[in-house]
Amino acid sequence: MVDKINQKFQKGSIMINLTEFHSYVADNQSNICQITAIHNGKTIIHDTWNGYKSDDTVHTMSVTKSIVSLLVGIAVEQGLIGSIDDYVLDYFTDYKIKRGEKTIQKVTLKNLLTMTAPYKYRSEPWSKICVQDDWSIAALDFLGGRRGMTGEFQYSTLGIHILTGIIATVSKMTTVDFANQYLFELLTIAPRKIYVAPDADAHKAFTIEKTPKGNIWFSDNKGVGAAGYGLCLSAEEMSKIGLLCLQKGVFNNKRIVSEKWIEESTKVRLCCDGNFRDMKYGYLWWIIDENVGSYAAIGNSGNVIYINPKKDLVVAVSGYFKPTVFDRIDFIKKEIEAKIEE
Repeated sequence: MVDKINQKFQKGSIMINLTEFHSYVADNQSNICQITAIHNGKTIIHDTWNGYKSDDTVHTMSVTKSIVSLLVGIAVEQGLIGSIDDYVLDYFTDYKIKRGEKTIQKVTLKNLLTMTAPYKYRSEPWSKICVQDDWSIAALDFLGGRRGMTGEFQYSTLGIHILTGIIATVSKMTTVDFANQYLFELLTIAPRKIYVAPDADAHKAFTIEKTPKGNIWFSDNKGVGAAGYGLCLSAEEMSKIGLLCLQKGVFNNKRIVSEKWIEESTKVRLCCDGNFRDMKYGYLWWIIDENVGSYAAIGNSGNVIYINPKKDLVVAVSGYFKPTVFDRIDFIKKEIEAKIEE
């Protein structure tokens, strides 16, 4: 619903008719639930669609990955993780390597963060990993393979669950508790709760249902939050994460993530193929435009946290499940960013 006080927002170099904008989204972006946009520290759009309220949450899909990148950075800063160049198996000392396995011993945390870790599958083995109590160990069983360390981009949602497993191990906390204490609470985001699906039908329903989700993070039976998907947030909450990144790790004058980690994780690490619009990748962040330093957390169904430092702009978009929508970067650029002059 459009804020009646702000039918038209015009401040400095911005001109957006919010009534027209609301109608445009309703007519052309059918699954959008919420949008929050912040420019120069001021909220310029804060609107909802499809019966959602501003504090309702959606399953943000792969936006989760970029939040996990922030949590890894926090763990590194705290000294819980020595270095992202550490081998993955350094953090799973009890894991039994299968006979003849060599590749898995060479995989580093950086490989997981850049999606260059090799796996023994072509498509994600959902039915084999998600039925296990400990998804981290189950994912390790698929890490490596005969092809060796190729350095190729291999996008994985299940494989990177190893990262949240590492955070849980080194912090001696559930991933959700770690995120609540060291990220969400400091961003004035309500604590998330662990959600474990009781069966495959509930797992599917969590993904495809169009109704609000609650303050939850989909987790395995060990209470380890899924690293590749499963975090539920509102657009307003996502915008706070975007603002944290825009301000290089600071929120409300408090350092939460190191400036170095923000810079390192949003640098181009490799280029992706046409399946991913030839975009570039950092540490679980998509790099949109190197020239202006813009980057984004992108999830299926058009869930996005978009950050453009040059324009001092953060845009967060939430949407219910609609698999034909890959991202909304073009929409953001045309309908919001283009209305902001240099």
